[in-house]
Amino acid sequence: MKEKLYFILSMIIFGAVGVFAKYIELSSSEIALFLSLIGGLFLLVVFVWTKQKVSWRKVKKNAVALIMASAALSGNWIFLFQAYKETTIANAALSYYFAPVLVIFLSPIVLKEKLSLKKVACVGIALLGLFFILQSGKVEEAGHHLLGIGYGLVAAGFYAGLTLVNKFIRDLKGLTNTLLQLALSTAMLLPFVLFTNGFGFFTMARDSIVLMLVLGIFHGGVGFYLFFSSMKGLKGQSIAVLSYIDPLTSLLISALIVGERMTSQQLLGAFLLLGSTWISEGRNKKKGLGENRKSA
Repeated sequence: MKEKLYFILSMIIFGAVGVFAKYIELSSSEIALFLSLIGGLFLLVVFVWTKQKVSWRKVKKNAVALIMASAALSGNWIFLFQAYKETTIANAALSYYFAPVLVIFLSPIVLKEKLSLKKVACVGIALLGLFFILQSGKVEEAGHHLLGIGYGLVAAGFYAGLTLVNKFIRDLKGLTNTLLQLALSTAMLLPFVLFTNGFGFFTMARDSIVLMLVLGIFHGGVGFYLFFSSMKGLKGQSIAVLSYIDPLTSLLISALIVGERMTSQQLLGAFLLLGSTWISEGRNKKKGLGENRKSA
């Protein structure tokens, strides 16, 4: 029960990231940098407090995958935060949640997994859902919605890459893996921000500083800690279903707190996109559980 509560809280925290990132007076790359830095420092405190140790032999063994994953994480955050700035929270969240579909599509190539006919159908339904979301972006008046949706899709591509690369990381605990990736992400983003936008953290309004600190501590630190702390105690099927709290939280915050309206086309697109992924993941987890029972 504790693990399920931790996972639900982590999904709510992840789903609320848009309302913070949208109103922080920093560039997307700066937000990504400070998120990595603050979240990494928080997890470092947890790491030291719990007296965990790092096996540098295992780190060296996974060095290439860790660097690739950290680069994907950095790109993921930069484009996701830019999506939130260019379009509505709902559009950004829905286009970003196209990532699971990309993972399904790329798995046969990268992981040599078999692509079933049902998975192909789910990808097709998800693409139809994305089409309706893109159509809604054309008729809305405010902002650069199509550009924001495009940024969200690029972020989804980076997140899919992050997911696939992490499949090749072996023998590293969740907290250690996350801490290393946040540290490497900070190291990559620091020179990028320095030579592009520079640092605007100390010239920000007080409200933006508070939002950035909350985003770094709760999303980069607490959210990731709760997420990895809950993974071992939950079944795959539970994780697949509970993951939908993330985009649903974004949609609720978009409508109820920020006051953004969703068109009927957006709602249809959201239903098709989220529903297709749920069917694909849910059926796969059930199949895996059934095979586990047979082997028991």
